[in-house]
Amino acid sequence: MDATSIILAILVFSLIIIFHEFGHFIVARMNKVSVIEFSLGMGPRLISFAGDGEKHRFLFLKSSAYFEENKQYEGHTIYSLKLLPFGGSCMMLGEDEDVDDEGSFSKKSVWARMAIIFAGPFFNFILAFVLSLIVIGTVGYDKPVITEVEQGSGAQAAGLMKGDVITKIGSTKIVVDRELSYYPVFHKLDGSPVDITVDRNGEEKTFSVTPKMTKGVNGEEKYLFGYYHASPRERGNVFEVLKYSAYEVKFWIKTTIQSLGMMITGKVSTDQISGPVGIVKQVGDVVEKSKPEGAKTVTMNLLIFAILITANLGVMNLLPIPALDGGRLLFLIIELFRRKPLPQKVETYFNAGGFIALMALMVFIMANDILKLF
Repeated sequence: MDATSIILAILVFSLIIIFHEFGHFIVARMNKVSVIEFSLGMGPRLISFAGDGEKHRFLFLKSSAYFEENKQYEGHTIYSLKLLPFGGSCMMLGEDEDVDDEGSFSKKSVWARMAIIFAGPFFNFILAFVLSLIVIGTVGYDKPVITEVEQGSGAQAAGLMKGDVITKIGSTKIVVDRELSYYPVFHKLDGSPVDITVDRNGEEKTFSVTPKMTKGVNGEEKYLFGYYHASPRERGNVFEVLKYSAYEVKFWIKTTIQSLGMMITGKVSTDQISGPVGIVKQVGDVVEKSKPEGAKTVTMNLLIFAILITANLGVMNLLPIPALDGGRLLFLIIELFRRKPLPQKVETYFNAGGFIALMALMVFIMANDILKLF
């Protein structure tokens, strides 16, 4: 991993995290909740920007104890950049305890608190949509067009032809080219016939295609339909850009959920799971492969990678796991039905235990990433 890859990865992470935390921040402010600190990163503070009622100033390497001792900063939001670039926070008054103050998070209605918590993941999806607009508006969308049919394949025997636009495989709707590659990942082919629907010159046709055992590039044998795809991207009008951008977000949300299902059922090994170190390496791979095609291609591929990561983060944060937004939403939903909150001690222990488990998992994944580098 070179310095460029690390810097670009940090920039991608930072953009995604800031947008996520900004979601919490802006909805908290809309609901008149006092925000104590808005920070990018984890660990010790490097730089803080804080107001004391008269003016704002930059402060360097200040601890929490410093702000507790200097009461002039009380009631003003502190904006901080911290040492470790893999996280962030929007710390609100009364977030983890019952504070008797009209600006306290704990004093707001359950619906307001749910909106504030949900806003983080929701802003991840908004960011994915905005980045998709940039990519698709610049380079177009990728239609699922067959570019070649292999001789002697199941696709040829069934009657599929070059130029056919695939619209459905089995019961799965196909809109973009990548779905053709992902279909066999999430739907195991075993040699049984599969219905493939195509648009051929404006006419819809359905073919029963029997996948055949084929030796891949790496020598591995697997069932394949026998067609090639990856046609050039097409530029569309404003409505098509909006449509395909929305679908891009939907595609990555759906893919993340399906991948989680494979993890839970043991169909994905630990070698296929990546953490921050693995993502930095992937960013480096994206940059290196794109360099020969110029800066525009590098930028577009990084944006596509950022769409994947931010949509992934949005879904992961909504899981009902302690210390994540989904875990906090679960407690608020329980409160909604009980018409009173669970004891604070229960939520504190629940979140503390979840945080320890998440940190242990993060250490394991990072160690696994480092081992894969060698």
